[in-house]
Amino acid sequence: MVVKKYFMRNIFIMMFVIFFTMQVFADDQANRTQVLLKNLRCLVCQGQSIYDSNSDFAQDIKFFVKTQIESGKTDNEIYDFLANKYGNWILLNPPLNLTNIFLWILPIILLALGFYFIYRRSKFET
Repeated sequence: MVVKKYFMRNIFIMMFVIFFTMQVFADDQANRTQVLLKNLRCLVCQGQSIYDSNSDFAQDIKFFVKTQIESGKTDNEIYDFLANKYGNWILLNPPLNLTNIFLWILPIILLALGFYFIYRRSKFET
């Protein structure tokens, strides 16, 4: 009787631990999926992320990302695959490289030139 009581208690504790770890793992996967989908652009409705869109394309990408996460792929592997297939346009935060460095630096250059011309103009008027 005493052995059966301890056995049942241990079974209950093991079930609780297994359920708790499965729940934490599922929450981690759901959060990771959300972050990935929020960083991908829908190519059909170009102003929205995949997470916000309900287009057929977005549904396909959501399914693809979930299956890739379940198969153990890293975030960078998923981003790289999608960028290779659809181009960097699908990434809401594209990587800095030689092809788009001008787009990142141009606003800073224009702002600096604007301040320089304002400074020169105000210096000549005094």
